[in-house]
Amino acid sequence: MRVLVAEDERMLADSIAEGLRGEALAVDVAYDGDAALERLGVHDYDVLILDRDLPGVHGDDVCRAVVERGWLVRVLMLTAAGDVRSRVTGLSLGADDYLPKPFAFEELLARVHALGRRARPADPPMLERAGVRLDWAHRQVFRDGRYVPLARKEFGVLAELLRAQGAVVSAEHLLEKVWDEHVDPFTNTVRTTMMKLRKKLGGPQIIETVPGSGYRIP
Repeated sequence: MRVLVAEDERMLADSIAEGLRGEALAVDVAYDGDAALERLGVHDYDVLILDRDLPGVHGDDVCRAVVERGWLVRVLMLTAAGDVRSRVTGLSLGADDYLPKPFAFEELLARVHALGRRARPADPPMLERAGVRLDWAHRQVFRDGRYVPLARKEFGVLAELLRAQGAVVSAEHLLEKVWDEHVDPFTNTVRTTMMKLRKKLGGPQIIETVPGSGYRIP
């Protein structure tokens, strides 16, 4: 899942982003409304965590733009104003959910995951293919019953491959869904991560390279 955090309080924004990255999510950060709209126009986000009182383009106008431009991102609006009237106004602008400040990170995370499930077809609790079983709830992977410890990006790459159900997944798609905007698309990041993932999964190899197209688990 890829998330954009649009929040002008930099310490809060960075804290949210770091916490979400710790849950194996790809996260970008924008500190004002203009930067948020710029990133939304470039990347295919699943969830937007949107502070309502953004400088530059106001958070309300960012939310309106999401609706008007037909972007499929789900919007979780954050604001210090938590009264009923403010929540109703935020939802009427097109937000999918509303969370007043201060909030518990555990609740924010649960709401992000809930919106992420609405942004794309829901995944089953377990993804299984070719003897590999990925357990979402416990963030664990098994190969023929053997536990396979994976780093966050390796877990994310494997999840995208299993989710594709045998179809080819391009390196560009993996960069979009597993990494954030700071990754250099011209590096060997995907290839290096794929090499480590294959090594940890062990033989016989189940991840195929499709020249000029990407990767798949047939």
